[in-house]
Amino acid sequence: MHAPSPPATNTPARWFLALVIVIFTAAASAPTPMYQLYQQSWHFSASMLTAVFAVYVLTLLISLLIFGSASDYIGRKPVIFTALVFEIVAMVFFLIAKDVQTLLIARAIQGFATGIATAVLGAALFDNDHHKGPITNAIAPLLGLASGAVITGILVEYGPSPLHLSYLAMLLVMVVLALLLWGLPETATRRPGILKSLTPRVFVPETARATMLEIAPANGSAWALGGFYLSLAPSVIARATDAPSSLAGGFAVACLMLSGAVSVLIAQKRQPAETLLAGTFIQTLGIIVLVLGIGLGMLWVFLAGSILAGFGFGATFLGSIRTLLPRAEPHERGGLMAAFYVMSYLSFCIPALLAGKLVSIWGLIRTAEGYGIALVALTFLALVLQIRKRQQRVAATGKV
Repeated sequence: MHAPSPPATNTPARWFLALVIVIFTAAASAPTPMYQLYQQSWHFSASMLTAVFAVYVLTLLISLLIFGSASDYIGRKPVIFTALVFEIVAMVFFLIAKDVQTLLIARAIQGFATGIATAVLGAALFDNDHHKGPITNAIAPLLGLASGAVITGILVEYGPSPLHLSYLAMLLVMVVLALLLWGLPETATRRPGILKSLTPRVFVPETARATMLEIAPANGSAWALGGFYLSLAPSVIARATDAPSSLAGGFAVACLMLSGAVSVLIAQKRQPAETLLAGTFIQTLGIIVLVLGIGLGMLWVFLAGSILAGFGFGATFLGSIRTLLPRAEPHERGGLMAAFYVMSYLSFCIPALLAGKLVSIWGLIRTAEGYGIALVALTFLALVLQIRKRQQRVAATGKV
């Protein structure tokens, strides 16, 4: 069965797909400003809070690895629709949640839905616009994470039914998107082999292994920073600064993600090695400012550090991918990207889980400061590795 050929550049489809990405990632960050309210209402620990965050990441990773290629066999639209249906179910569980166990189920389903959506939306964007699709796919998630955290923070602070309103609004938007989806042209040709494609394929070719190790400290620290923001940051801000956790936490996430999106736009025409080095350096400075903000109990310092760290976050992520992908042949890149995302998402959730455990021993503020110091050490290691690699390249080629 052959799909009709879409136009070389389909701008309406690109904007629609970007909106779908934004709503998925906005839904992912929406619980962040509510975590302290959930804790106050249901009396669970910081360790359980980070478990609620981590279960989302783990189910996302599992579904991404299993269903990442499904749309190449059955088409883009059926897979996007399936992801939207699971996301709608997750919103229903959020709305009916009366305890932390139901919250865990909601986050697990949400992670599963987002994992299904991640690969297919990126592929569909590329299908509809080869030039702007990849950039849209890099920026839209950051805009979604920022808008979800800020809008939810405002609704929690000033709107009625703080634990329900944002989920209800997103559920309604998702239903509309699921209906409008079928008006888009299908851009993938159906073919046999769907069952074989469900076998997870994680592979780092020999030519990319050294590069994978070189980018690991910088990329891992960037994702670990993101994990901290989407789990413990609102509670840390509330404890350290006495600011309303829902609103201040939402703005902190927005500062990180929006500056990350801007840095992706700025860095897209730079050399990958230059982008990665600059991103790692800026990220290091940003984390130092963050730790100072926590220690001084000053919200504006924390937010300034968030903006600075966000610029580093975006550049580091873009530089990591653009440094890694050329090391593999085209037929090896699917397995390599799977390995990259395994590393990234594990960095996203495991440090946050560990921090949640340490809160009961060290306390929230000391744990947050220790988290920041550990990330600075990791980014410093990344800088040393990158500078050494740069010196080797200059010695071999005579070029900077």
